[in-house]
Amino acid sequence: MLAELAAANAAFGVIKQTVMNGKDLASAAHSIGEYIGIKEKLEKQGSKKKNSFWSAFKGKGANDLDEFMALEKIREQEHELKELMMLYGRNHLWDDWLVFQAKMRKQRRAEEEKARKKRKQIIEGLLLTILIIVGLGGLALVVWFAIFLKGL
Repeated sequence: MLAELAAANAAFGVIKQTVMNGKDLASAAHSIGEYIGIKEKLEKQGSKKKNSFWSAFKGKGANDLDEFMALEKIREQEHELKELMMLYGRNHLWDDWLVFQAKMRKQRRAEEEKARKKRKQIIEGLLLTILIIVGLGGLALVVWFAIFLKGL
């Protein structure tokens, strides 16, 4: 959690410094991408913790506060990024950015779902192959045993 927050702070610092040095937002595109990726990773980690089975049995503690404060810091920085885009970007840049983010998030989810289905198919194929091998091995053992008993 702290490593991601430090990386987000570093990326945001680069964005802010780039704009303050008089360069346009496009110059900081790589850092903006890093920042958004880290933000989504932190949010995903938070939602996984909330939805996990064991979270119902764990007590609330300092980790929850750390997570909340990290996400709050990210929200503040995102608000500042919005202001930077509105001040130093073209008209409706922030709105276009939000639409683009939503589109890319949907695309990533579709790719993750596709990868999950592919993994599932591979696992099912492996299990079927193992089952067939074990079945054929068992059948060969029964045939061998029948031949062995017949020979006695």
